[in-house]
Amino acid sequence: MRLSFLLAAIASVFSASVQAQAASPCDEFVARLPNVKRALCDTANLQPSTAKSVEGRTLWMRDIKPDDKPRQASLRVLVIGAIHGDELSSASVALHWLRFAEQGVFDLPQAVHWRFIPVLNPDGLFHQPPRRINANGVDLNRNFPTPNWERDAKTYWENRTRKDPRRYPGVTPLSEPESRFLHEEMQRFKPQLIVSIHAPYGVLDFDGPKNGGFVPPSRLGRLYLDQVGIFPGSLGNYSGVHKGVPVVTVELSNSTRTPLDTEMRQMWLDLLRWISERAGERTGPAGSSSAPARAP
Repeated sequence: MRLSFLLAAIASVFSASVQAQAASPCDEFVARLPNVKRALCDTANLQPSTAKSVEGRTLWMRDIKPDDKPRQASLRVLVIGAIHGDELSSASVALHWLRFAEQGVFDLPQAVHWRFIPVLNPDGLFHQPPRRINANGVDLNRNFPTPNWERDAKTYWENRTRKDPRRYPGVTPLSEPESRFLHEEMQRFKPQLIVSIHAPYGVLDFDGPKNGGFVPPSRLGRLYLDQVGIFPGSLGNYSGVHKGVPVVTVELSNSTRTPLDTEMRQMWLDLLRWISERAGERTGPAGSSSAPARAP
């Protein structure tokens, strides 16, 4: 009887904790993320998806749709932060950019429908200490279904990374609930551009069509284009190379500290200017990157 009572009490506490987390992520986000104050998180008005992480955490998102002004069809842009849980600054920048999108900083000639997923890997982010992989020990940025994944992902992990546990690709593509969620969102939302925020290499990367006239951005703020290569199972490989949907990868210079607020704003303005310049372009067949591989 006492054991049953104790188990029931534990279950009640756990249920209350999960419900509180599902109601709002801001208490946890503000406590963990650099340069994120409560007002910024609250005004982001993040909405719960139906997806959960391995440990049962809600995966949060927010859509910012264009107004009703008569314009050409909306450009759909997906912005993702914290695919790797130890890249805390990436989630913070995603929240700052969400605010800029909502405020309409730098009006574009083409309407844009934004979809933000600030934290794709909450289990890694809230782990003590934060870690790159998810709760199953999988690098989510090696878990997407690129061609020949079953052959190449394992070979690359064993031979090129020497079985680095921080870059384990998983047993099968999309084996993880977090990568499945993003894959399903890509199918539902059908983005025409993906912006994936990482750290800490301090460069700008691009994966996308090579022969469709789609010129990558040369810089965002102080980050300059320096393509880092492609990897089996990476988002850039899957979306940019295999599916032909361009992926701009923003590699911040520090994983635990954001750029200054003025720099984040400048990066946003540079991104929008580039989108504005390229809005009329059409992507061609998927290409591939010949740049030497590093490790985003």
